[in-house]
Amino acid sequence: MPDLLPSSAPFAVGFDLDLTLADTRAGISAVYAALAAETGVPIDTGLVVRRIGPPLEEEMAYWFPADEVPVMAARYRAIYADIAIPATVLMPGAAAALEAVRARGGRVVVVSGKNQADTERTVRFLGLRADAVVGGLFGADKGAALREHGAGAYIGDHTGDVDAARAASAVAVAVATGSFDSAALTAYGADVVLPDLLAFPEWFGGFRAA
Repeated sequence: MPDLLPSSAPFAVGFDLDLTLADTRAGISAVYAALAAETGVPIDTGLVVRRIGPPLEEEMAYWFPADEVPVMAARYRAIYADIAIPATVLMPGAAAALEAVRARGGRVVVVSGKNQADTERTVRFLGLRADAVVGGLFGADKGAALREHGAGAYIGDHTGDVDAARAASAVAVAVATGSFDSAALTAYGADVVLPDLLAFPEWFGGFRAA
């Protein structure tokens, strides 16, 4: 397992946003329901929220022809702020998890697959204290941002977040609050699997670099 806390240098911890820090299920469901009403295309919003994580365009491709995906993705982003953000709430333990990092002198970095503007809006709306916010990245592509900000660990709910941590040579801490349960996250190779962020402060408080 990679070391999390360097012996002397300041450190940072990265967090995913959707279903890690933010419960965006109701908001995302509402946006897709609005698109379905506008277009007349039936969309199973329950199925959509069970797949939260990958880029928006991947989900759109399940419901619209390939040539319509860019337009529909742009429409989704245009209405997201007004519809989804007011319906977004904190995941249990989110605020305490960030404060646990700060209490030890660490920096908090949020790296999300959500576009930059809505990532920033969501973080601001929820009152999350983040030192850096990066949007528009998924899976291993998050690694460059995590490295840039010196993140020694990345906490997320998706197997793609394990890939992100690996790409940054960081500790992969998975929370079973999204579409993957603890067994799946363990099997995928997460270094640490927690049931949710409520368990994060205790784990983090006991972690020491080798």
